[in-house]
Amino acid sequence: MSNYFEKKSVEKIIQESQEGEHKLHRSLNIWSLIAIGIGCIIGTGIFVLTGKVAIENAGPGVMISFVICGFACIFAALCYAEFASFIPIAGSAYTYSYASMGEMIAWIIGWDLILEYGLSTSAVAAGWSSHFVNFLSMLHIADWPEKLALTPFDPILLRDAAGTLIRDAAGNTTIIGHGLVNIPAMFISLLITVLLIVGIKESAKVNNIIVVIKLSVAIFFIGVGLAFVNPANWHPFIPDFKEVAAVSDAVNLNTTEFWKVILHVFGKNLADGFGGIQGILMGASIIFFAYIGFDAVSTTSEEAINPSRDVPRAIIWSLLICTVLYILMAAVFTGLVRCDGTLKIETLGVDKGAPMVYAFKQVPNTLVNKWAAILIDIGGLCGITSVLLVTLLGQSRVFYSMSRDGLLPMWIAKIHPRFKTPYIGTAITGILVSLVAGFVSLETIAEMANIGTLFAFVLVAAGILYLRKNQPERIAAFRTPFVPYVPILAIIFCIALMLCLPAATWLRFVVWMALGMVIYFSWGYKNSRLRKGN
Repeated sequence: MSNYFEKKSVEKIIQESQEGEHKLHRSLNIWSLIAIGIGCIIGTGIFVLTGKVAIENAGPGVMISFVICGFACIFAALCYAEFASFIPIAGSAYTYSYASMGEMIAWIIGWDLILEYGLSTSAVAAGWSSHFVNFLSMLHIADWPEKLALTPFDPILLRDAAGTLIRDAAGNTTIIGHGLVNIPAMFISLLITVLLIVGIKESAKVNNIIVVIKLSVAIFFIGVGLAFVNPANWHPFIPDFKEVAAVSDAVNLNTTEFWKVILHVFGKNLADGFGGIQGILMGASIIFFAYIGFDAVSTTSEEAINPSRDVPRAIIWSLLICTVLYILMAAVFTGLVRCDGTLKIETLGVDKGAPMVYAFKQVPNTLVNKWAAILIDIGGLCGITSVLLVTLLGQSRVFYSMSRDGLLPMWIAKIHPRFKTPYIGTAITGILVSLVAGFVSLETIAEMANIGTLFAFVLVAAGILYLRKNQPERIAAFRTPFVPYVPILAIIFCIALMLCLPAATWLRFVVWMALGMVIYFSWGYKNSRLRKGN
């Protein structure tokens, strides 16, 4: 068994990264790295998930949901920061675990990162399509929304770009006869793929511009919204729990949180509801998707000018900035809209896919009402585009690192002679992402991405504990403070959020990881460069 846990030395990892045909170009400074972190974290979640969770789950307590997610992420971020300064190489947690816990653990986390980045990118692409179609509608481009908005492919029913079943005024499902794939989602995925192949420096410049635009939109709405909030809407801050679904002996694995399924096994059934601690925790598990991204900064370590210093700083600063913005946006929304459990997302009508637009329609100012929808959609489009760019970047770099180590075919790690990017792996990533975004349901993609991310955080935190105990002589430029408490808290928070995900998501995750182990034992172990000694 020791062969499966054989480690690759840090010196060996760095040496292989400098090999001619596998060498990446260092061009990213601290500001570009922070922009990459912010670009990936702030997407459609700040405009959509904030309102949805406030209305359906937590009320004003959604601010606590964001704080819980922030704590889970900051603890994990501190662990990522130490590894990033310790091993400033592409591959993120995959590379870190190879040096600290061995090859098989590295494969597990690498396979998990493929799930995280690949599926989150597909989910983001599907969300981009929804905003794009809405934007076309606002510009009164007649037939395009109807032709483009149908997603995903479903042999029985069709859904619109937000994943909602298409129904007529009487509530009957309406089948529209064209558009069985999400064309905009596939298009934007392939367009971003081309940009990433052309170069990391060019991609970073585009991302910087997009980040400035979406931060400006977010800050504008926070400033305007705070001027019109009604503080009475924040009371009670944690609404009393209200049962919205009766207790049932039957358990729906697709919708029931895993911790409730565990209680059900022991004869304890709990009702679904709004408010209380249960609503806040459920809200945290949903909005965690909005936090995915800060770890993507670590995948660019090999392209940073001063990775040991700048990557840890970028991880922490991007997460702190985004957490503050999320909490402020939640405060604005719940200050404008009373979320006490009586309002339902369906009653928002045309704005149910854009709750923030609904919130600003409550503002007694015609100018704000007129421009709110357009500005929010522009901010959403910019936000999602940068998220898509960074997650595609992260996925391609994980592929690159695993291929360079021989755990995946090594031709995937080939660097373009002119652009100095891993163009084959990037192209494969873009094509796969576009196919998933075009044909798979958005809800399923998002839940799978969440559990993959949380599991990666757990393994990184465990890696810091292992590293400090077994390799105490290794001193990184950045050290995680208060070890072992910070890594242990990261593990506890992340596992708690994982337990709030639907049971079916856990089953899919187990199947995915089992498939990964089959591939490792049938291919990766035999072809590993570490095993071959080269």
